[in-house]
Amino acid sequence: MSKKKGLSAEEKRARMMEIFFETKDVFQLKDMEKIAPKEKGITAMSVKEVLQSLVDDGMVDCERIGTSNYYWAFPSKALHARKCKLEVLESQLSEGSQKHANLQKSIEKAKIGRQETVKQIK
Repeated sequence: MSKKKGLSAEEKRARMMEIFFETKDVFQLKDMEKIAPKEKGITAMSVKEVLQSLVDDGMVDCERIGTSNYYWAFPSKALHARKCKLEVLESQLSEGSQKHANLQKSIEKAKIGRQETVKQIK
């Protein structure tokens, strides 16, 4: 008897995102519970949990239409989210380097007119 090793939560999330990106389609939960085990090896019991974690993290969109919930994620949204995050990080980096430069200048100004003292241990 060979035992299969189960997928980790991150592997399940990555595989589910692959389903969305490859098909570029909108799904209901029952559709995902059928597709995920066949195509990506995600157990049907954990599909809802994985899908909800992706929705909570903003990686998958969910909309209630009538009595049904529809789920979707398109590659363009992921790309846009990465670009926005990159812009935020670049602005934080430039602010940090500017602050660093200002602090270095103030250190140089503070050193003018001061003498370094050498402490002698007795």
